[in-house]
Amino acid sequence: MNTQRLTSVSLSLLTLAVLPFAAACGSEKSGDSQTVGSGTGSGTGTTTSGSPDVTGIHWKVEDLTVDGKKSAAPAGAYLRIAKDGEVSGNYGCNSFGATAKVDGDDIALGTARSTDMACGDDRMTFEGAFSKALTGGTLTAQVKGDGEQQLTLTTKAGATIHLTEEKASSLYGTKWTVTTVGEAGADSGVSPLPSAADTYLVFDQKKGTVRGKAGCNNVSAKATVSDGAITFGSPATTRRMCDASLMKAERAFLKLFDGKTAYKIDHRSLSLTSENGTTVAATVAD
Repeated sequence: MNTQRLTSVSLSLLTLAVLPFAAACGSEKSGDSQTVGSGTGSGTGTTTSGSPDVTGIHWKVEDLTVDGKKSAAPAGAYLRIAKDGEVSGNYGCNSFGATAKVDGDDIALGTARSTDMACGDDRMTFEGAFSKALTGGTLTAQVKGDGEQQLTLTTKAGATIHLTEEKASSLYGTKWTVTTVGEAGADSGVSPLPSAADTYLVFDQKKGTVRGKAGCNNVSAKATVSDGAITFGSPATTRRMCDASLMKAERAFLKLFDGKTAYKIDHRSLSLTSENGTTVAATVAD
């Protein structure tokens, strides 16, 4: 298991605020690009008056170009500034967080809190270059597109970071791979699934059902979704036997299918909390 600790670095980003997309009022063509303009707005998590608010958008990092050499970003690298000014992101291996204060066209990030986990050489190389680009001074921001927006950040030294807006995943039709299960009343609390477990869920809106695997056996059930909750019917499962650890994890998971369960989607993550206390965390299958 990798051990994580908090480290601190200071970041400063140019405001991600951009001039309004005139496509909203029919005066700009789709695909036209706009560069961040000047302004005097200030505050936390706010943008210059007259500029669209790009906070609350999950910006997936696509690639980074330094000294003419382009490097593709590892899966999971992203940048997001929440409406309240909270900043979250991933450099390529380690996650980071901070708070943002907007002053005109600048976004100043406070001291960042970053994990300190080691990954493969390619990820760590990209992470070092990406974090250096973010801390190398003022970044010029340019955005284009009125559907799936694309953002380009350019440093004074000429390095560029390309990012794409990534929409939140839908509950329906998505293969949600289960990563942890919390068993009500268990002393161990939330536990990761055994490495051999194959546990996932796929919700079908039209049929009002859910299907998947419970770790060892296939599972299916009725699933009625309403007001942020899912009411599961009794699960139907196959009857294979697996090793003891898989069967124990499966029994804990199947307790989810016991009446009403609250759910929450955070971009590509799904959390489920049953009335009986069972909790399940899942992510979008890559």
